[in-house]
Amino acid sequence: MSDIVVFHSVLGLRPVELGFADRLRAAGHRVATPDLYDGRTASTLDEGFALKDAVGWEAVARRARDAVHSLPAETVLVGVSMGAGVVETVLPHRPGTAGVVLLHAVGALPAGLRAGLPVQAHVADPDPIAPPAQVAAWRAAAARSGADARVYTYPGIGHFYTDADGPEYDAPAAELTWERVAEFLSRSSPGSA
Repeated sequence: MSDIVVFHSVLGLRPVELGFADRLRAAGHRVATPDLYDGRTASTLDEGFALKDAVGWEAVARRARDAVHSLPAETVLVGVSMGAGVVETVLPHRPGTAGVVLLHAVGALPAGLRAGLPVQAHVADPDPIAPPAQVAAWRAAAARSGADARVYTYPGIGHFYTDADGPEYDAPAAELTWERVAEFLSRSSPGSA
């Protein structure tokens, strides 16, 4: 069992993140889903970026750091799309993090990435939010850091392919992603060998 925090996408805390958290809880994990937008959500990426800008990145980052403050040091950090950037902000302050999962984006290499840290990323291929060149650069930088990083790409699907309520949903790719995340979490749990 792991302690996990799931940081939502630029669209806000929606059913896709809450459903993922429920799935993790059903597997025996303790999961937090902080609402970094204070209840607001968006329907499109353009609306989501406008909402993020209205809230302000500093407020988003502060809310994320506050949300993990009382969680165990080894909490696994999960970022969904924009949430990957939130993980980048939080990870340097969480040296005991047991693992990192990035869904639908990789972002920049976080300063807190350390040798041996288990990291798993899942992105569509190609994806304008996580273009192949960015994914390749991220993969190379992760290797240089010594992190135990694995990037899974899913060809021919849309950015939010795990969102069952969205137009880009791809059930087989989503299920494969959830299976890979479940296996990753079983290896990243404190006390697992």
